[in-house]
Amino acid sequence: MTLGAVGGQVADALGFGEQARELVAEPTGAFPWGAHLPVGTLATDSVALASLAIALLRGNPSPVRVDRARVAASFGSEKVLRIHGAAPSAWAPLSGFWRARDGWVRTHANYPHHERALRRLLGLGADAETDAAAAAIAARTAADLEDRAAEIGAIVGRVRAPEEWREYEQGRIVATSPIVERRRIGDAAPRPEGFRVLDLTRVIAGPIATRDLALAGAEVLRVDSPALPEAGWIHLDTGQGKRSTLLDLRQAGDHATFERLLSRAHVVVTGYRPGALARFGLEPEDLAARHPGLVTASVSAWGTDGPWAARRGFDSIVQAVSGIAMVESPDGETPGALPVQALDHATGHFLAAGIVRALGAQRREGGSTDIRMSLARTAHALLTSTDPATEAAALVTAPPPLAFPGAPEHYPVVGGEWGADAAEWLG
Repeated sequence: MTLGAVGGQVADALGFGEQARELVAEPTGAFPWGAHLPVGTLATDSVALASLAIALLRGNPSPVRVDRARVAASFGSEKVLRIHGAAPSAWAPLSGFWRARDGWVRTHANYPHHERALRRLLGLGADAETDAAAAAIAARTAADLEDRAAEIGAIVGRVRAPEEWREYEQGRIVATSPIVERRRIGDAAPRPEGFRVLDLTRVIAGPIATRDLALAGAEVLRVDSPALPEAGWIHLDTGQGKRSTLLDLRQAGDHATFERLLSRAHVVVTGYRPGALARFGLEPEDLAARHPGLVTASVSAWGTDGPWAARRGFDSIVQAVSGIAMVESPDGETPGALPVQALDHATGHFLAAGIVRALGAQRREGGSTDIRMSLARTAHALLTSTDPATEAAALVTAPPPLAFPGAPEHYPVVGGEWGADAAEWLG
């Protein structure tokens, strides 16, 4: 299989040679959704490279073949998830697209502290509903809402066209940054055994990466602050194969416990804003100095450089700001969205591939390595990809349920036009 444009860039950054790439076979199946952008190729490439990295680390260089239908289900997992038979409520009432005075904005208020900040920005009481939010947003400019939100911890992104974002300061910085930043940050002896991962990530991208590592055989322990509860359904959707614990690093006892965990960890993955964990001594260089040989990795919304580096952001906000929402517009005026949270999922899988590659290099050569990715850089790669748009399958059906020995996983013929076949036997 020939990797797509984005997958090829990531493969180059992670040092996958031609021999390794030849192990990626042509995907099977089809996507049940389509998009103007090549999101399907992005998705399959990210899963293929994570799978390839894991296979090579485990010494099993056999062909890797991904199934598009499985990839689609995983990337849209919130639509598949059922808890006691019920689907989760993925979006809060105040999350979504809104008309501002001079354009569109997108808000994110799925977490209670973000909703409180948004209500404060808009001057809304705790009981004010969406019509009041719409009126408050319509009275202000999109730029003012975006900037004031960043100042007070709310999350609002101004919807831009792709060319507008590329000309914006942060957009220019993102466009010139590497899609995967891989840095050697210290010397250390090789650590040939062990795969223990401390997971300090939230929401989707980071947890997807660490879930991949758990599937690769790692012992993954997710560590959260009790002051920042995770949405229960999100953890259930991305926490497979991991354990989860709560530590308040502001407390001396919990901090000491965390340091003991660090002393035996091989990988530390963070998903907070750049610099947010510095006060706890969790910057990559600090970790490498105290625990030589660690692989550290992080995912952020906007990258680590530029005036937006410390801003909050989510997949939906990056889509709006970077121009994806307008590319996916249904009518050229109303913003749209990718059919799945593809920036989160793809970046998570790519990050997992980077971590696994770095771990393999550490086992062979030693050293401490840091891997960084951002949703905004993945968005830029998707927007500038030369791959064709993703075409939805013409027909999607449930797979066959029969389980006799040798039963097919897929129907050999999905179905043709009713009454169109000749009245004769084929053999």
